[in-house]
Amino acid sequence: MSASFASALAAARDAAAAQHYPQGTLYVVATPIGNLADIGLRALHVLQLVDAIACEDTRHTQALLRAYGIDTKSLLSVHRHNEAQGAQEVVRRLQLGQRVAYASDAGTPGVSDPGARVVAAVVAAGLRVMPLPGASSVTTVLSATGAEGEESGFVFFGFLPAKAGERQQAVESLRQEPRAVVLLEAPHRIAVLAESLAVLGGRPLTVGRELTKQFEQIATMACEAFPAWLQADADRARGEFALVLHPERVVDDGAQALRVLRLLVAELPVKTAVRLAAEITGASRNTLYPAALAMKGEAES
Repeated sequence: MSASFASALAAARDAAAAQHYPQGTLYVVATPIGNLADIGLRALHVLQLVDAIACEDTRHTQALLRAYGIDTKSLLSVHRHNEAQGAQEVVRRLQLGQRVAYASDAGTPGVSDPGARVVAAVVAAGLRVMPLPGASSVTTVLSATGAEGEESGFVFFGFLPAKAGERQQAVESLRQEPRAVVLLEAPHRIAVLAESLAVLGGRPLTVGRELTKQFEQIATMACEAFPAWLQADADRARGEFALVLHPERVVDDGAQALRVLRLLVAELPVKTAVRLAAEITGASRNTLYPAALAMKGEAES
């Protein structure tokens, strides 16, 4: 254990020990996506407190616990190949009054990771689930792009299908998606993903590689430039990837936006007309709203 985590364990006890941690509860614990210092104080306390830890890879979790100086617990292997059976073992232990934590290999469980079936089984059994928030590659990469925008929101897609035909269909659906899209990919498939996204041409893409780790890299480029960017440096294909496909912006002149707005205002409430006109034309809602009020006033006078 690093000496720095000895003080972290003490801080975790001071900050979190006074809170209530009921028995017969599943604690869904977010763990770091790379940097061990990103663990939460409450997560450290709960990992020390629980009777058992269900995890994606017992070897990985055991190494994580060892790094933090936490005594080895009863570790239950629960991964995508045995989630059904593992979930029932978790439920059994909870029914005996045990506290059980669930942790995937990295980040927040149940988000493109095993864990969702475990949580569903616990809920179906009428038992409590307590989430402990923390690291997530999804929100980490999104926060570094500025891609969401207050009007558009974002969509979490995760991993594209492995089969070529299904992957191509998925990419075509992304072509029509006006919001930012968060994607995940493993290093052995990143070149295939790059070629698949290249058909989206000039649409901006932010690539996050090895997030929170020593060789973290975040770069924004056109989708069509992604394959060449990967090939320019062999190191760029290493590590886990989280990517953001930026929103597609439709460039339109003001006159066309106003024509669309006028048609919509005649049939719809002002706010609805403005929202739809902005989505159709790419014009700013702040620009369209006063124009819509003026059009509504003309129609009523």
